[in-house]
Amino acid sequence: MLALLEIGIHFNGKYLFEDISFLIRADDKIGLIGKNGAGKSTLLKVISGTLEPDEGELAMPNDIKIGYLPQEMHHQEGNTVWQEAKSAFVELNTIESNLEKVHIEMAERTDFESESYFNLLDRADHLQTEFGNLGGYEADGNTEKILKGLGFDPADFQRQTSEFSGGWRMRVELAKILLQKPNVILLDEPTNHLDIESIKWLEIFLSNYNGAVILVSHDRVFLDTITNRTVEISKNRIYDYAGNYTKYVAYREEMVTLQASTAENLAKRRAELERFVERFKAKASKATQAQSRMKMLEKMDTVEIDDRDNSAIHFRFPEPPRSGDIVMETFDVHKSFGDKQVLKGLDFILERGKKVAFVGKNGEGKTTFLKILADAEKATKGEIKIGHNVKIGYYAQNQTDTLDVEYTVFDVIDKVATGDARLKIRSLLGAFLFRGDDIEKKVKVLSGGEKGRLALAKLLLEPYNLLILDEPTNHLDMKSKDILKEALVAYGGAMVVVSHDRDFLSGLTDDVYEFKNGKIRHYAGDMKYYTDKRKEEDALESAQQSQNKQNAKNEAVKTVSAPVENQEEKKERQKKAKKFQKMIDDLETEIASIDKELKTIEAEIANGHHHPINLKRYEELKKKSEVKTTEWEDLSLQMEELV
Repeated sequence: MLALLEIGIHFNGKYLFEDISFLIRADDKIGLIGKNGAGKSTLLKVISGTLEPDEGELAMPNDIKIGYLPQEMHHQEGNTVWQEAKSAFVELNTIESNLEKVHIEMAERTDFESESYFNLLDRADHLQTEFGNLGGYEADGNTEKILKGLGFDPADFQRQTSEFSGGWRMRVELAKILLQKPNVILLDEPTNHLDIESIKWLEIFLSNYNGAVILVSHDRVFLDTITNRTVEISKNRIYDYAGNYTKYVAYREEMVTLQASTAENLAKRRAELERFVERFKAKASKATQAQSRMKMLEKMDTVEIDDRDNSAIHFRFPEPPRSGDIVMETFDVHKSFGDKQVLKGLDFILERGKKVAFVGKNGEGKTTFLKILADAEKATKGEIKIGHNVKIGYYAQNQTDTLDVEYTVFDVIDKVATGDARLKIRSLLGAFLFRGDDIEKKVKVLSGGEKGRLALAKLLLEPYNLLILDEPTNHLDMKSKDILKEALVAYGGAMVVVSHDRDFLSGLTDDVYEFKNGKIRHYAGDMKYYTDKRKEEDALESAQQSQNKQNAKNEAVKTVSAPVENQEEKKERQKKAKKFQKMIDDLETEIASIDKELKTIEAEIANGHHHPINLKRYEELKKKSEVKTTEWEDLSLQMEELV
């Protein structure tokens, strides 16, 4: 369906990747992986057509449709969420607009007998048919379904998009892509701004999508659930495997091990042959055998071991100073933004060394509560107590956005480092993969992952005994994320973390707090415990709802059968039913008569008898038929209630 042929991209004379070729089939669900800066986002731009490759070409049919969600984008202003989502239906919206113009013209015309009027009727019929064939009648339902799946409440539909954060506006752009039903969907880190519920919904949608999907994501569970193929970019080349991420990692390890073993065996065999030749090549009695082994050496294959990029960040958090037993405690915390109350009387306690996760849908107040804990936001009401000798390290959700884009990597750390930390800046940056000339790069040229690493590096400038982390894994590659998790597991201080990454949270925290409707609910276990408990609760709730529906249905049956009708009421009901039946019969006769006359006029029109009186009469009869049919339906419904 779509082919990349010997694609090459280079910056400043150096290749980002070169000679990359692979085919994208109609049903492929591809996970595009690699370390930060390997070129994943660049390759998506090439496939989307927004970037021309320096070498090679992209071959695809002219009618192929591609939907592309980049990491960063410019948003349109002036539309509601609903209007912006519906703008995805470009062709449908054009047809609808044209149809509206035709209807307006028809209403203004009086020359019902003219050929141009009949052409107008044909035009309206054609547009109506085309609108239906393109799914116009299902468009509103699909729009509502996808917006809800991505976390929007119906009350949000008529709000201006400008009222929402960048993450929520990204969801609108994602909704537009899904509604367009392109042949190929390209998504660059789509889960960065989604909550766990929305991620689960998107997993199901993309897994069942009737088209190709290419994902750049560092969410292991997300990739494993959706993809059936993995393409890794590493050291300018690609590795292509028919399987999801976890299967690919196991396969790559097996292949490298096999290559190393084969190369070792070949090296031993080559050494044996070379020794034999060197020893006996001068002896006449062994010359033939030596010659034979020389030919064997010439024919021996070489095994190339994949040159994998194993570079990864490496660090540990400084030993935290000892704090009091209670690190932080809140009492009856409320927070409102205007008329909207986000938090409603939260009581929360965090003990020394405890690690907790905050989860829940976006907009439920997780980030707001973190900001209050970090003193980056003030509560509307309530009390926050900080324990003895508590030093807080805070990583905000938009931490990478706070970096000065004109600073170099070195400057970012140098501006905030104090004391002995100033002597260790280069070592610190080296641990986060900023080496050599990298430290002189300006922030504005860094990838999202590189900015994330730099922002994390700032947390190591001094020892903290409470880390408050809001989505710290956004933009980090798999290796960096795993090493961050290892460092946090080993960290001896207390921690509060918000993350949508289920794999990252699993085994990391002692407790989970779910935010819902302004309140928090405590689950005494890690992410897996929380997920299992929620499944149990959802199953019980679903069973209870089913039982309630059945009880209501049974009660309704009892209620209907309970009243006992007396003779007078029965006679009155029968009398009324008889009257309604007479009216229904009369209407059926009248409708049949109208239909007969309509068919006669239609036959005349079909034979070319376009008399003005016939057309006028035809329009009158159609309206009359609609009115009488509506009356018949209403009476029939009333009749059903009586009998």
